Amino acid sequence: MKKYISLILISGFLLFFQSCSSQTKLDSKTVDALVNSKEFTFHAERANPTNYDVINIMNSMPNSTATRILQLDGNYTVELRNNQLEVVLPYFGRLFNPSLGNTDKNSYRFTSKDFAVDQSQNKKGTWIVKIRPNDVSNVSDIIIEVYKNGRAFTSIRSNDRQPISYDGYVSQNENTEKP
Repeated sequence: MKKYISLILISGFLLFFQSCSSQTKLDSKTVDALVNSKEFTFHAERANPTNYDVINIMNSMPNSTATRILQLDGNYTVELRNNQLEVVLPYFGRLFNPSLGNTDKNSYRFTSKDFAVDQSQNKKGTWIVKIRPNDVSNVSDIIIEVYKNGRAFTSIRSNDRQPISYDGYVSQNENTEKP
């Protein structure tokens, strides 16, 4: 009986570590080409709020874990093109100037046509893309850190709310040309 229990525990650990391992979405040359072209899409998979009120509420819910990570459904993106930046991301945290009537202004949902992109690469091959939209009043900086395997970490700094970060991956932009 002890052999079966130890066998089950070992197989459980192996399955756990296999699911936790980093899964490569893209190779490093493709990631370099995407970032150099300044045309890619960041897909958010998890949101990491920094506000302790949100974290305390999440931890007080039944059957919750003691982490401050919120799983997202994959429909939240930052799409960077040569002439347009489109951001659709949720926000969890404290707003200093909330809009009561229009809830779209409480999350990050905007399209910018006037923005500056600065990119650099460190010695380990990680890209840091800094985007500064000039025609959006509440967002001062979007920083996307793109790793060699295509995984990415995005943080947004605003003028009217606390910062938040997102984990996810980058991919090539989809063609949305109308026939």
